[in-house]
Amino acid sequence: MSRPATDSKRFIRALKGETLTPPPFWLMRQAGRYLPEYRATRTDAGGFLDLCYNPPLAVEVTLQPLRRYGMDAAILFSDILVVPDAIGQPVSFKVGEGPCLTPLADDAAVDALDPSRLKDHLKPVFETVSGLAGAIPETTALIGFCGAPWTVATYMVEGGGSKDYARTKEWAYGHPQRFQRLIDTLVEASAEYLCLQIEHGAEAVQIFDSWAGVLPEEEFRRWVIDPIRRITERVKDRYPGVPVIGFPRQAGLMYLPFARETGVDAVSLDTMIPLDWAAETLQPLLTVQGNLDPIALLVGGDHLDHAVDHILKTLGKGPFVFNLGHGIVPPTPPENVARLADRIRGWKG
Repeated sequence: MSRPATDSKRFIRALKGETLTPPPFWLMRQAGRYLPEYRATRTDAGGFLDLCYNPPLAVEVTLQPLRRYGMDAAILFSDILVVPDAIGQPVSFKVGEGPCLTPLADDAAVDALDPSRLKDHLKPVFETVSGLAGAIPETTALIGFCGAPWTVATYMVEGGGSKDYARTKEWAYGHPQRFQRLIDTLVEASAEYLCLQIEHGAEAVQIFDSWAGVLPEEEFRRWVIDPIRRITERVKDRYPGVPVIGFPRQAGLMYLPFARETGVDAVSLDTMIPLDWAAETLQPLLTVQGNLDPIALLVGGDHLDHAVDHILKTLGKGPFVFNLGHGIVPPTPPENVARLADRIRGWKG
């Protein structure tokens, strides 16, 4: 049997502005450490990047939550930091520490980055996308993704995670020409990365700007809105029918100019966005996605039911995709995810 056309899939229909009852749903980090089968597969793979670059195992962990919960979309299993790894800044992951990179030191380090390396270096990721396109259920959409330039740049400049992003902000504020070259390199690499995922079968893409909310307004416009607008334009120039989701986490009131100015088809809402404000201000402009607190999913029970119902009542009257406000946390009981899926599917409006 041939697969349904992309535009017939509920997730894609919602991203293109249709109101559906119940809404489609998927969950950020839906393939992850809360699932025992994921932990077993990761052990077989070795390190985290080994899993990202192993197409059969990456396909397997992407499919695991679909088998349990039947989400409306699958998201490629990978990591936002495969892009710096591909263009010349090697990345490793240490248990208990997270990502580790040799921090970019100066102009020469920025100039040495080479986006032309991306296509060959990330062949295993594109093989995973192709494998998923043929393996996911017929009515399930496939999401590709990348990190936004600002967020990826923070890891490249800091050398890993940060509490205050001081070194990155020092570059952005004190050496804006150098930082602009880094951002321009990441715009080029990220747009090409998304387009290659689409070429191999991704039907929508999401741009994760996890640390967008640490910037003041003027810098937010320069380092968040403008780069994502440029990436979106490049993707839509080559693939005009493929929806783009933006996730400017913790952007607060800056969600509105982000929604108006980046050209994305949908915004993913973090947990702190007021639902009424999103329904009145953002939803008339584009599809919204979100925004259950991952800890409500961890807690489960009546609290989870109430939180889910509140989101559905408030956002389910317009174009909407149910999701979390950030990723699933590892201690989440799998049975709570099953409870969530059943409650969404049972929603009558």
